[in-house]
Amino acid sequence: MSQMGMGHAVRFSGVSKSFDRVKAVGGLDLSIGRGRMTALLGPNGAGKSTSIDMLLGLLSQDAGQIEVLGGTPVAAVRAGRVGAMRQDGAFPASAKVREVLELGRRLYPRPAPLDELVDMADLGSLLTRRVDKLSGGQLQRVRFAFAAAGAPDLLVLDEPTVAMDVEARIRFWDGIRSFAEQDRTVLFSTHYLEEADEAADRITVLAKGKVLVEGTGEEIKRTVGRRSVSFRSDGPVPTGLELLPGVCGVERHHDRIRLQTTDSDATINALLSGDFTVRDLESSGGSLEEAFRALTSAAQEEKKN
Repeated sequence: MSQMGMGHAVRFSGVSKSFDRVKAVGGLDLSIGRGRMTALLGPNGAGKSTSIDMLLGLLSQDAGQIEVLGGTPVAAVRAGRVGAMRQDGAFPASAKVREVLELGRRLYPRPAPLDELVDMADLGSLLTRRVDKLSGGQLQRVRFAFAAAGAPDLLVLDEPTVAMDVEARIRFWDGIRSFAEQDRTVLFSTHYLEEADEAADRITVLAKGKVLVEGTGEEIKRTVGRRSVSFRSDGPVPTGLELLPGVCGVERHHDRIRLQTTDSDATINALLSGDFTVRDLESSGGSLEEAFRALTSAAQEEKKN
C-alpha cells in the first residue's frame, strides 16, 4: 500500500471534473477513514454523484489523484473490494430474489455466505419472490444485499433508504451496522439528515464541488452556534417571539413552538420574564438539518457574491 493511502479507504487530492463548461468538482480534497461509516451530504449540484462515480471508476477525473483501498478506483473495483448500491440499479424482472443474490455472489472471488446476506438485509421471507413483485423498500434491501454479495472492504450506498418506511429504515440500518462491524468501510449519501446524524461516524458536507465542512454530527452542529428552545402552546404563535434576545427563527410543529437561538440562556430568561404562557420548556442543541441549511445557504450566498 502506498504511504498516501495509510489509514484511509478513500482519498481525493486536488480532484477536478468538468462537463463542457460546467465544473462539477473543483479541487476536491476528501478522505474517508477505514472502518468507518461516513455520510456524504450536499445540496443538489454539490458534486456528490460525480464524486461517487469517480470513486467507483465510472468517470475519470480531469485533474488530481484518487486512491481507493491503496490503489486506483478501477483496480479496487476489479479486485472485488468495492460494492455499490446505486439508485439506478435494475434486475431482470422475472428473476427471483435468491437468483439475484446467487448471481451477485458468483461475480466475486470471495463472496459472502448467502445466509449472511439474507440475515443482514432481512430477506428471509422474500427469497422466492420475483423482483418485479417487490415494493420499493423491499427492492432497496435486495440492492443492498447484491452490493454486499462480494463481502467488499468498501461499500458505497447512494440514497439507500429511498422508498422505505420508518420501520424498514430501522431494520435496514441494523443490517448496515452489522456489515460495518466486520471492520469494513461504508460511504453513503442521503437526503435524510436525521438518518445521517444517527448512523454516521463522520459526516462530510460538499458544496460547489469542494468540502464545506466535515466532522462528527455534533461537531458540525456546533459550527453554526445555534440551539433550540421549544415549548407547548395550544393557541396561535405568540407575537413578539422573533424579537426576543438571541432568536433567529420561529417555527411551529403541531402544538410545539420551536425557537432557533444563538443565546439560549437569554432567550429562556426573556420567555419566563415576559408575557408568554410557556409549558413544557425544553432546550437542546441545534439539529443537523438546521446546521446543514445554514452552512449551505452561506455557501450559496458566497457564490453569488
